[in-house]
Amino acid sequence: MKTHGQDVNAVFNKKFSSFAIFEGKYGEDFSPYQVSSNFRPRDQDKKFVKDLRKWLADSEIDKGMKEPLSLREIREGERIDLFCKILHICEVTKDEWMVFVWDGTDTPPVSIQTMLEDEMDNPLPLQLESLPFSRDILCTFPTVGTILRVIVDQGSEKLSLHLLKVGKWVRFLKIICEVHAGLWRGVLMPSTKLRYMPDEDLLVSQRQRFYDERLFSKWERMPLSSFPWPSRITETDYEHVPFVTLMDVVTHSEVTAKFKCVVRVAAIVPWRAEDFCSPPGTYRMRLTLEDPTARIHAFVYAEDGEKFFEGYPPVDVLKRKRNKLLGIAESDDGNEINNAPRNPPWVQCCLKSYYLVKGDVWGSRRYRIFGTRLAT
Repeated sequence: MKTHGQDVNAVFNKKFSSFAIFEGKYGEDFSPYQVSSNFRPRDQDKKFVKDLRKWLADSEIDKGMKEPLSLREIREGERIDLFCKILHICEVTKDEWMVFVWDGTDTPPVSIQTMLEDEMDNPLPLQLESLPFSRDILCTFPTVGTILRVIVDQGSEKLSLHLLKVGKWVRFLKIICEVHAGLWRGVLMPSTKLRYMPDEDLLVSQRQRFYDERLFSKWERMPLSSFPWPSRITETDYEHVPFVTLMDVVTHSEVTAKFKCVVRVAAIVPWRAEDFCSPPGTYRMRLTLEDPTARIHAFVYAEDGEKFFEGYPPVDVLKRKRNKLLGIAESDDGNEINNAPRNPPWVQCCLKSYYLVKGDVWGSRRYRIFGTRLAT
């Protein structure tokens, strides 16, 4: 054991030392869940573990610690404490690992910084990982609440990865949250500390109960930041159909289905109102939709475009509709403000899924907006 300032550190020597890690104060088992290769159990270990658990239960070790934040409370660039459940861990590129965490709440919406005209050649990513997950993995994730991607900093990789266990609730101390391409992500720094929390912890039951209430409510699958109701700039033909999340959409058990969602439109291709229709006069556009659970591409095509834009209005009306939908800032005289961040409103829309290739229905699955009108 060594001291540095007021901290006491245990130093592990590979030649002589051994270790075993046991469950904490709520544990009942005396079998360690992780050991070094040269660890040899002894009879007196049980008494040591029992005494440590009693000491931990009676101590005030948590006194003075800040209450951890939920994902709905995160702030960009600050070192914060988070309390989340680990859902998945994977190597996204060589030597770069990502941890997927969740707590049943939604991360706050952020401004979109990209230029509309860049979307064709440099589109917003649908996810932070370079390749999308397989459907099998996606279907293991909760469909309500943000799944935050946490990047493991190279300096903390060896320290942290072997400590993380899928399915466990953990408290991250001094984690940094930031926005990348309009998506939240966390960064696990060398200074970040981890504490596993038992399933019996009060915060665990509170987060789980909140998630269950959202899951079984008719309306609470809406993004938390859209309450009490999304913007009225869109209307649908299915007023009384309950909302689902985009994660519900992408993990739905059937390839072809219809849904109603509350989303933000983060990008559009083509971006010029003059180009929304092909030369023969057919609407064909691709929208990037997002909610706290996922991002997808959805198409507006032909007669669905006619309903969406209420016919074929003049270009200036189309621009006004587009600007409202994408949250494009305008001056008092109605002109667009160049290079201003966009804050798209939450809007409701109807989606239908379909496939392009009969021999690969899931791989060729696409989404299309229908039954939705964009008000002037």
